[in-house]
Amino acid sequence: MNLRDRIGIDLNKNMSFEDAIDWATANDIRFINLGLDGRQNDPSTLTDARAAAIRDKAAEAGVDVGLHTLSAVNTAEDSPFVRDAVDAYLESYVDAAARLGCKWIVVHGGYHFTRDVERRTGTSIERLKRVADSAGRAGTRLLLENMNKEPEDAEVHYLACYLDECQRYFDALPAETVGWAFTVNHAHMLPEKISGFLRGLDIGRCDEVRIADNKGDKEEHLRPGEGTIDFREMFDLIEGAGFRGHYMNAFGSREDMLAGRDYLVKAAGKA
Repeated sequence: MNLRDRIGIDLNKNMSFEDAIDWATANDIRFINLGLDGRQNDPSTLTDARAAAIRDKAAEAGVDVGLHTLSAVNTAEDSPFVRDAVDAYLESYVDAAARLGCKWIVVHGGYHFTRDVERRTGTSIERLKRVADSAGRAGTRLLLENMNKEPEDAEVHYLACYLDECQRYFDALPAETVGWAFTVNHAHMLPEKISGFLRGLDIGRCDEVRIADNKGDKEEHLRPGEGTIDFREMFDLIEGAGFRGHYMNAFGSREDMLAGRDYLVKAAGKA
């Protein structure tokens, strides 16, 4: 599969599964991510009949559909009642992935506040272990996304953000059921940069590379070329490390992401 075919589009929660597959087919997109958090794809609407029809539609179109959970749902939550809701939320994604035939679910480490990082980290890892066990039985795979840093004096910070945090997560989680969703624009904000994350983590666990641009100073999802990421270098590093999975554009509008695919192919020297 050539590079252009390997670059997908993250449609988030803004389209129904059916419309998204039609749109992907019309635009020659092979990989898409969708969420269950909009009304169009709420789990309550995924009857057995609808799920089977979506699964068949995607297979016939040759479109691989993945799921992407919300980072706002705190995987590190340990408060009574709320922790049970987080468990149910993640398990609903696993159930949907099994019925829709989705091969992956992008997940997050959650977030912590100023003085509870260790407790939250432990809660997060143990929860992801449980969900990974369910995912394995369901025939799907979790992809843990490396997250963006927040300002040093922010009250809330994402987990699985810094390289050492990511290493701790991947060391603790089973490789058979938990892979890596490498968000290059998040890595670009940290001292290690993209190259450091590739040296520090196993590219063999990476199933998805998520793409947006930024200027390295704050969380932005700019169109490629609007920030300071050298995409030629990025592709050389990632492909040179042996990555053969799919990429996922995650910035701007659908039209921006389509145009960005062509920009990226040219930047990689593959046009």
